[in-house]
Amino acid sequence: MSSQEVRLRSTIAGFTAEGKLHTLSVWFILALRLMMGLAFFQSGIDKVLSGSFDAAGYLQNAPPANGSPAADLFVAMGETAWFVEFVNVAVPWGEILIGLGLLVGAFTRLAAFWGAFLMLLFYLGNWDISHGYINGDFAYMLVFLSVAAFGAGRILGLDAYIEQYEIDGQPLAERHPWTRYILG
Repeated sequence: MSSQEVRLRSTIAGFTAEGKLHTLSVWFILALRLMMGLAFFQSGIDKVLSGSFDAAGYLQNAPPANGSPAADLFVAMGETAWFVEFVNVAVPWGEILIGLGLLVGAFTRLAAFWGAFLMLLFYLGNWDISHGYINGDFAYMLVFLSVAAFGAGRILGLDAYIEQYEIDGQPLAERHPWTRYILG
């Protein structure tokens, strides 16, 4: 295998998929991380600066109006005052933190997990299958999962440095293997 060739192989439930990455793949993985980081950071900043973000109306009205299979859950969330207050803070600030994490490549897998989780909620809340089950929210969820799977924070990101930070002479990721689930 040449120094330019990276092979991938994974087996799930008895099925094996194999492939070879192109040398340009690293740039596309980086582009996905930065694109999602900027999109989420900007969305969160817009919500915070407007000062008018309120999820209650959306939760109570949009999912039932569009036929979401999770409409009853969204309505219940929208009718629960403490939950709406939590969402009113968690969504904008979550978007900002997810965006920042992706932009600088720090805690990338953690940020991508929460980004994918939010996109799943948006997918269910914005339910529109008139053109099929795959829409932008679903596609963004898969982009977040790809960013996590490829360890995109190691590509011109802080995760490469955080993982190598030494504690008692041992790199963080070796000393605490669980950190690989949030870094990378």
